[in-house]
Amino acid sequence: MATEKQLPMSERRRFLLQALQGIGLATLGALTWSAYIDEASAASLVLRPPGALSEEDFLSHCIRCGLCVEACPYDTLRLARAGDNVPVGTPYFIAREIPCYMCKDIPCVPPCPTGALEESLVMKMAKDGHKVFDIGMAKMGIAVIDSDQCVAFWGVQCDACYRACPLINEAIVIDHSRNDRTGKHALLVPRVIGDVCTGCGMCEKACVTEKASIFVLPLEVAKGKAGSNYIKGWDEKDEKRLETQTGGGETTVTPTSSQKPVDYLNDEEF
Repeated sequence: MATEKQLPMSERRRFLLQALQGIGLATLGALTWSAYIDEASAASLVLRPPGALSEEDFLSHCIRCGLCVEACPYDTLRLARAGDNVPVGTPYFIAREIPCYMCKDIPCVPPCPTGALEESLVMKMAKDGHKVFDIGMAKMGIAVIDSDQCVAFWGVQCDACYRACPLINEAIVIDHSRNDRTGKHALLVPRVIGDVCTGCGMCEKACVTEKASIFVLPLEVAKGKAGSNYIKGWDEKDEKRLETQTGGGETTVTPTSSQKPVDYLNDEEF
């Protein structure tokens, strides 16, 4: 009789234990999934190595091997860990801490075994007909200036970001204007040339303000998009965007806009 009573009790204990284990696994899975969602959504602000594909394609190609991180001579790249708000195991860098130092041979790209870092995105044809690396083609992001906090816009002479830029006077230029507050001095303020900036972050590292007033954001976040409704009529390359238009309306053509810019400007009625 004692054996018959113990059997049901043992089964009940086993059932409760299995139920608790199931609840624990479900809770752990929910927490893990929640963390993944949070980190995946934060990836839109992550700076990737040179030659990285678009973020969606990059995440689908990157196998988290860390070879690019090992190849970086400046310890710029790091592998994301849990809690970094970056998809775990993927390479990224924080410009304010260690920027990309624009290595001419771009050693982090060739070791990538999957094409998540694509060599063709940072290579050009040399005069001898061979392809060579060109770090100037890298598009890790674009530097953005907070003019409210940048002391140069206050009238303080500061060109730290301009001097730190490896593409000096190309990616960052200095604009001169009258200081209306004093009426006696000039404002020398930095301006980023988006088509040239590589997003290396050396300007952000050099910024003298407590929190950097110039900072690098990924292209998808920092750059606007005019859309196919607006084109530069004087730029033949820009007009080619109309050939690939898939939607978004039609370009408005008026008697004036149908003229060539030169003819329009030389028109007596202008």
